[in-house]
Amino acid sequence: MRTLRAILKTMRPKQWTKNAFVFTALVFDRKLFVPDPFIKTVLAFVFFCLASGVVYLVNDLADMESDRQHPTKRFRPLAAGELSPVVAGWTAGLLGVAALAGAFAVDMGLGLILAGYLALQLAYSFLLKHLVIIDVMSVAAGFVLRVAAGVVVVQVERFSPWLYVCTTLLALFIAINRRRHELTLLAENAANHRRILNEYTVAFLDEMNSMVTAGTVIAYSLYTFSAPNLPSNHAMMLTIPFVLYGLFRYLYLVHVKGEGGAPDELILRDIPLLLTVILWTITVVLILYLFPAGG
Repeated sequence: MRTLRAILKTMRPKQWTKNAFVFTALVFDRKLFVPDPFIKTVLAFVFFCLASGVVYLVNDLADMESDRQHPTKRFRPLAAGELSPVVAGWTAGLLGVAALAGAFAVDMGLGLILAGYLALQLAYSFLLKHLVIIDVMSVAAGFVLRVAAGVVVVQVERFSPWLYVCTTLLALFIAINRRRHELTLLAENAANHRRILNEYTVAFLDEMNSMVTAGTVIAYSLYTFSAPNLPSNHAMMLTIPFVLYGLFRYLYLVHVKGEGGAPDELILRDIPLLLTVILWTITVVLILYLFPAGG
């Protein structure tokens, strides 16, 4: 039982919330209440959760020694010696095969995207996370693949490419702020935990952050009134304040409160941020499903 708990803890289910990006196509293509696309999207979400668990197991195996230098990551089961590396390796292999088999059974395109996601994440664990700028771009690519997986299983008819742009920029925003948090938290010990942090400075990350934050607001705003599949009354523009507040709140938590180490858990832990996400989601669904699409 202790081993099972250690495996589950290493798979970090609290951080699986990022896999909700799989539902983007289902919601924005107005198929949320259509049974077949809904079931396939839920299955895609489950397979991505399994794949995420595989990635965390492999990542913790690769980072076991450096995690022991981190003030909080040293308590992870592998770094703390609570989980055998052999058991973690076998578990990752079996879960990876199960996730891929299930994905290919549901849809060939989903299987290929999930295989690409796993390949990207493995490359990230062993190589890409050591390349400056490429590391945060690789994280963003993982989010885009989640959205693409939803697009494939839903067989979209009204999905705007603007959403790929918004997803990429939002993912970069999260990844850059996470790097900033690590850099400030670990201070002079940063390079001992993650070598790539030697290539960053807080000032450089803040410049990147400013550019990406502005780009996210502009891209989302353009989407709300220019995408042809949205209501012709431009009601989607009512969701812009939620996006602005969400970005500002996240920056506040990172810059003022020193949060941001685990973005997925931060959203669940910070009530104002969680309420913003919930209200944005409800407003989007109401607008998309109560008003007819434009031409």
